[in-house]
Amino acid sequence: MSVSQAAKADIYLLIVTVLAAVSWIFSKEAVLLMPPLLFMALRFLLAGLILASIGQRQLFQLSARQWLRSTRVGMVFAAGMCLWIMGLHFGHHIGEGGFLTSLGIVLVPVMGRLVFREVVPTSTWVALPIALVGLAMISLEGGFQTEPGQLFFIAAAVVFALFYTMNTRAANHREVVNADGELTLVDRVPALPLTAIVMLCVGLVASVLTLTLEPWQQSVMNFSGAMAGWILASAVIGSAARFLLQTHAQSLSRHSHGVVIMVVEPVWIVLFAFAWFGERMSMTQGFGCALIFAALLVSRRAMLMRWLAGLRQPSR
Repeated sequence: MSVSQAAKADIYLLIVTVLAAVSWIFSKEAVLLMPPLLFMALRFLLAGLILASIGQRQLFQLSARQWLRSTRVGMVFAAGMCLWIMGLHFGHHIGEGGFLTSLGIVLVPVMGRLVFREVVPTSTWVALPIALVGLAMISLEGGFQTEPGQLFFIAAAVVFALFYTMNTRAANHREVVNADGELTLVDRVPALPLTAIVMLCVGLVASVLTLTLEPWQQSVMNFSGAMAGWILASAVIGSAARFLLQTHAQSLSRHSHGVVIMVVEPVWIVLFAFAWFGERMSMTQGFGCALIFAALLVSRRAMLMRWLAGLRQPSR
């Protein structure tokens, strides 16, 4: 891989963080107009269908076990996204929610240890106390009272940590299955069909939830152009385009580059929330967000150092 390819991948992944942050704004505008789970259903069904139409040949080539692995990942992601959208619905600060949700990045190695017995790096154990202090400064500024939106964001972060672990293993690892005494190797799932299946799972789960829990009928009757615009923008820009670009970037560079650059996302969220909604945080909450961001960098210290070393290499 040439240096030019690495630089190109880094630029693409930086754009991905911007698209992800912009998606928070699109989603917040949408849930101000319609039930949150209905929005999630429409957004991810549309995004999933777009990606499925692009990768239909790869979808048909997947084995039954690859479909099963992808569906398991999709169901976990669906749980996380439904928790996240409820946090966005009930929450008062988008920027705060971005930092709370980003705790999932710190928790990824811990989840890998609990579920898959992976070795947890020392940097994670150093980062966790820093993140917890930051979390307390954000959530408990007015005393030991937490808002529903904060609880949903924290729960989503935990589920996202499991999703990141499962998604990485599905996309990059071969699974050994013991069937009738024989060992069978299941190939990794290509990124495009994996993402399409995951998004369709979110759309289907959200559809079931909105049909059973939300008064969506009134929103359908009063459906407006603004609703359609936010749904379309979220599906095409915030979901389909974002994940397609991320998939292409990861094909040009190592996964560690993406992990490092993705910690910038909550910073973009704060900036966009301030510019779009005029959101402001107290000094205590701002310092808590800074601690969480510091914890993200500490937890990925080794990857960050490798990334910086790669940038310093002279062009060939």
